[in-house]
Amino acid sequence: MSVLILGLALFLGAHSVRIFAGGWRDAQLARLGEARWKGLFSLLSATGLGLIVWGYAMARGGAPILWTSPSWTRHLAALLTLPAFVLLVAAYLPRSHIQAAIGHPMVAGVKLWALAHLLANGGLADLVLFGAFLAWAVADFTSARRRDRLAGRTYPVCCWTRDASVTAIGLLAWTLFALWGHAWLIGVKPFGI
Repeated sequence: MSVLILGLALFLGAHSVRIFAGGWRDAQLARLGEARWKGLFSLLSATGLGLIVWGYAMARGGAPILWTSPSWTRHLAALLTLPAFVLLVAAYLPRSHIQAAIGHPMVAGVKLWALAHLLANGGLADLVLFGAFLAWAVADFTSARRRDRLAGRTYPVCCWTRDASVTAIGLLAWTLFALWGHAWLIGVKPFGI
C-alpha cells in the first residue's frame, strides 16, 4: 500500500500545484522556463503514475474488503464510465459544445471514472486509489472553474459535427476498452464475458 500512496502523492501532488500553490508555480515557470518546467512535471507525473500502477497491483490482492458492492453497481460503473470516455476525448478534440459547457472535460471525466470505480469496488486499495482521484478531481475542477470565471475565460465552439466526432470516438474507445483493454491492462473483465 505504501507504493500506491507514494505514487498518488507524486502524481496528484504534481497535478495539485496549480490548485494550492499557483503563485509558486508561476514563479517556477518564469525561473525554469516552460520546457524545463514541463519536463520536470512530466518526469514526476510519469514516476507517480508508474508507482500507482505497481502499488495498486501489489495492494489490490491482499487489501481488506471494506464493503461488498451489489452486482448491479458493475453495470452502473460501466454506464458512468461511458460519458467519462466522451469527456476525455472532448479534452483532446477541442471546440465542442461539450468542452464549452464543462470547461475542463478531462477532470470531469476523472470524477466520473473514480466515482464509478468506488461504487463497484469495496477494497481498501480501491478506496485509496479511486477516493484520492475523486477528491483531487473535485478540488481541481472547482479551482479550474473559479480561475475561468475570474479570467472571464470562455471556450470557443466549432460545430455540432465536432460533438458528434467526440461522442463517436468516446463511444468507440469505451467499447474497445470495456470489452478488451480493461482485462488486458487491469486483469478484470467489466462485463465478465
